[in-house]
Amino acid sequence: MSDGGGLTECRADLDAQMMQRAAWPDDSPWLREAFAALPRDRFAPDRLWRWDGAAYVPLDRANDPNGWAAELYSGVDAAAITQLTDGRPSSSLSAPSAVADMLDSLRVEPGHRVWDVGTGQGWTAALAAWRAGPGLVATTEVDEHLAAFARARLADAGLDVEVAVGDGTGGGVPGGGLVDRLHATYAVETVPWSWVGAVRPGGRIVYPWGRLGYVALTVADDGGAAHGWVHGLAQFMGDRTGPAQSSNGPDAYAQVRGDAEPEARRALDRDPAGLRNWHLRFALRVAVPDAVLFTEQDGDATVILVHDGHQSWAEIRSDVNGQPVLAQGGPRRIGDELMTAWSRWEELERPGLYDYGVTVTPDAQWAWQGDPDSGPRWPIRSLHPATR
Repeated sequence: MSDGGGLTECRADLDAQMMQRAAWPDDSPWLREAFAALPRDRFAPDRLWRWDGAAYVPLDRANDPNGWAAELYSGVDAAAITQLTDGRPSSSLSAPSAVADMLDSLRVEPGHRVWDVGTGQGWTAALAAWRAGPGLVATTEVDEHLAAFARARLADAGLDVEVAVGDGTGGGVPGGGLVDRLHATYAVETVPWSWVGAVRPGGRIVYPWGRLGYVALTVADDGGAAHGWVHGLAQFMGDRTGPAQSSNGPDAYAQVRGDAEPEARRALDRDPAGLRNWHLRFALRVAVPDAVLFTEQDGDATVILVHDGHQSWAEIRSDVNGQPVLAQGGPRRIGDELMTAWSRWEELERPGLYDYGVTVTPDAQWAWQGDPDSGPRWPIRSLHPATR
């Protein structure tokens, strides 16, 4: 593949940014080598999509190779949108820092059998195969067009990876049997028990958890449960075959609220700017998982917009005297739920996101904080489906 658009420089810049950020995992030095051997541009389609503030606009490699490359390598924390469905992103090349961190969490070793769920363009399957070895990685993609694209790019890279078309959430490992590692590239709120059953005792499952964060689970020695810690904060696209996830941002909030006036209003004794703390944001995500929270600035003041993707909404903004006021409407008081969760986080002495974990059994799933057996816990359930 040609180096149009200065790809050699882009790759070098990415490596330097990862070094500067200390984003290359110390425990997995192989990842830096794999990124160099299998750069993300080898798995990118010739059309990417950029948000211009109002809509997604195409960036075609043939017409604008420099713009295409700049979008693909726009930063260590930036994903590149590779597909739209009904005007919304439906596939992407994930942010390099998140890819490196999740694969580090997966602890892939040579000889491991790996199931990559959600092939996309095939980049993460390629990186896993570089580490595990030929014929040891299988990947499942629900979109047959993406699967065909990934199959071709993996073959061009000389990698022996099985690409299967199917529903990775409800299906099984291509070819059957058990794997040592399972890596999911799309977000699920609850872990399919079939994933736990597909992994050998002692094996690992790394997956994006709902709207925010990713988790590394270890399957118990008897195969009857899996549990593990939160490992990071990235946001991923949701399972296409599961409940629709509500969109972030003011447009989604406006759709839920419409022209409704507040049904309840009260002053707050806390600064809404505190919700810029990502450890607090993650704690709220655990306690009120269907709450979509968005912050924006109104001059020097922070405005908080919240919705549940259906009918309930809340906003926090300061009045003319600078007093934060919570206004809300809909069938539930979602703003009050978040304030209660905020108070609980403070009672727990403000734990960080890495102090949380998840346990999965055949009958129930829950998040916990501090200790999987004795710490506080919150049930995890599938979010109610939105209109698709």
